Amino acid sequence: MNFRVITTALALFASGNSFTPQSLSRKCQVLNLINKNYDLPENSIPANYKPGAADTDFARKYGHLAGAEIKTVGQAFAEFTDILGVSVNALYKSTVTDLVGTLHLVVVNARFRRDPVWSAGILMTLDLLLKNYPEQDIAGRISTALFAAIDMDEDEVRGESQKLSDWLEGKTKEDVATALSGEGDNLLADAARIAKQDEFWMYSRYYGVGLLSVMEKIGVDMEKDNCYEVMENWMTKSLGKPYITACSDSDLYFNMKYKLDMMETMMKEIEIREKKRMAARLEEKAEVALKEAEKEAELK
Repeated sequence: MNFRVITTALALFASGNSFTPQSLSRKCQVLNLINKNYDLPENSIPANYKPGAADTDFARKYGHLAGAEIKTVGQAFAEFTDILGVSVNALYKSTVTDLVGTLHLVVVNARFRRDPVWSAGILMTLDLLLKNYPEQDIAGRISTALFAAIDMDEDEVRGESQKLSDWLEGKTKEDVATALSGEGDNLLADAARIAKQDEFWMYSRYYGVGLLSVMEKIGVDMEKDNCYEVMENWMTKSLGKPYITACSDSDLYFNMKYKLDMMETMMKEIEIREKKRMAARLEEKAEVALKEAEKEAELK
């Protein structure tokens, strides 16, 4: 039994498949059914329609981006592949493809703003997903290629995360809650003020994971139910933002982590059993060799 193969296979147990051809195929089938059952109006778009020119706050803020050329998911993944320069382990390909596509769609959204919490979250996610990758040097190259493909400087992301980690030394839940309320002169409070003042502020899963990283750093009991409560308080009472999606992402993270930890334990047990079997086989071979040597000695 190949321990390395089993480890990588099980590490992918919780990976998503939102960017796989099968998923897209199902969506196309649904659209085809809709088109067959409903007649769409021929002139559904007004003749005087201009992208980004609506009389809304959203259009006034982002209307200047109408018609901008945006890199596609396919182009982002092609860049990732070229930069990486080696094949991704077959058992990790689905996870990595999904990660590249998801991150690309997050960062090209005009509402997206990177901050230290998000940076800590994406790094925590990568650590979780790639910690059991068979070749750890390749895992590092995957992270580097990923950031390059989404047009981010990996050193800057890691630097932001490290600054947040440094600030969190000796802090409590109450200190973080105060900073997330926008009070104080620190990088977390600065980021929170920007988020609170922006009515179109965009939450993404990696921001939620970033808050989990903050909890872990300040010594919060990292149990799912406990973190759910802390997440709800920070998102609603401090940031003044909806909490449901963030709490759902928190649960998803813990479910994935639990499965991966359980699999890692199981793999260690398998490894121990394999070593015992190998030792037993070697012992048997040694006994056979010893008996043959004794027979040869008697014949002489």
